Amino acid sequence: MTARLVLKPGRDKAMLHGHPWVFSGALAAEPQGVAPGATVVVESAEGRALALASWSPASQIRARVWSFDTTRPIDHAFFKRRVAEAIAMRRQLMPDFDRQGALRLLHGESDGLPGVICDWYRAATGDTGDSRAASPAESWLVIQLTSAGAEHWRDAIVAALVAVTGTVNVYERSDGDMRGLEGLEPRAGIVRAGEGITAPSADFSIEENGLRLGVDIVGGHKTGFYADQRVNRAKVGRMAAGKRVLNTFCYTGGFSVAALAGGAESVLSIDSSADAIALARANVARNGLDADRADWFCGDAFQALRRLRAEARQFDLIVLDPPKLAPSASHVDRAARAYKDINLNGLRLLAPGGLLFTYSCSGAISAELFQKIVAGAAADAPADAVIVERLGADVDHPLRLAFPEGEYLKGLVLRRAA
Repeated sequence: MTARLVLKPGRDKAMLHGHPWVFSGALAAEPQGVAPGATVVVESAEGRALALASWSPASQIRARVWSFDTTRPIDHAFFKRRVAEAIAMRRQLMPDFDRQGALRLLHGESDGLPGVICDWYRAATGDTGDSRAASPAESWLVIQLTSAGAEHWRDAIVAALVAVTGTVNVYERSDGDMRGLEGLEPRAGIVRAGEGITAPSADFSIEENGLRLGVDIVGGHKTGFYADQRVNRAKVGRMAAGKRVLNTFCYTGGFSVAALAGGAESVLSIDSSADAIALARANVARNGLDADRADWFCGDAFQALRRLRAEARQFDLIVLDPPKLAPSASHVDRAARAYKDINLNGLRLLAPGGLLFTYSCSGAISAELFQKIVAGAAADAPADAVIVERLGADVDHPLRLAFPEGEYLKGLVLRRAA
């Protein structure tokens, strides 16, 4: 018999509007003897069944909704159906779906699968300049499971992904901090693989916007790559011709490669990771781009921006794409100061008529707050700048209207007055 999770009077409003989380403070009482990840029925104080959710006793988010339809069970068929629906939606909305090398197939709550992330990396083929060209058989599904419910249904989720995509290689990168909040241990490694495949190739690469980019599935950030910036990298490439470009927090050089391929006069890329810069250099070579137009600096980007100011350097196009600076609401004030710091210095380095691409990937920083921070930086610079475009991820990163917390990536393109 499915356990009941009863809410306090008046605490069902968010759920009635489709919000998928139940916090500890909303519960009238906690069920006893229910295993983490097990399915519970969420009920209003009046006894109305509202949703089927996964139970997570170690988290402040005690339950995460799988479905608001309480008449259909949460079972293997449910996950196969949800995975198939998510992928079908992307195929419908992306005419180039089958040509993309990196795609977000499952995006957590926005696909009705809380705590479930899956990125699909399809191996580039042909002459890439590497020691060997990757085989299509070496394409990978990379999953992150960050909730007790996702952990409980791990086998069903993997089976559904393999069945729907036909990709047999699955690697898990459930090694982030979020698992600790759910009382789960980190885990990473191969879940399953085709015959003869023992690990992702060290020179594995995908194709994006006509460019070859290496992906470090085993040791890279998140699932190995930032597929969410695909359309924004293409935009930088289109605007880079003849420009002096600065790419801070460059990671493996996606924006740098796009700018060089787009005809940038020069690109200076900064990152604190020597391994990331090594892969970024390799990506420049992969695409046969002129290495003489690319300069690299391994070090702290905050300090590097100040040093560039002291040297009176100027750039025509600047990318500020820092890692998540506010992992939770308690970090917002500190993150706001950091965002202001890099935007202040970025604007001071921006030549008249130049473009600043600035981003926040912190879900705790709203789009409104981010714009306010950037406006404060412009006022202090001082810099006469206008917003010419607002940026986000592509359609493979959908946002559920009832779940605004899912809007983590937001960006602005600013133009400094000539």
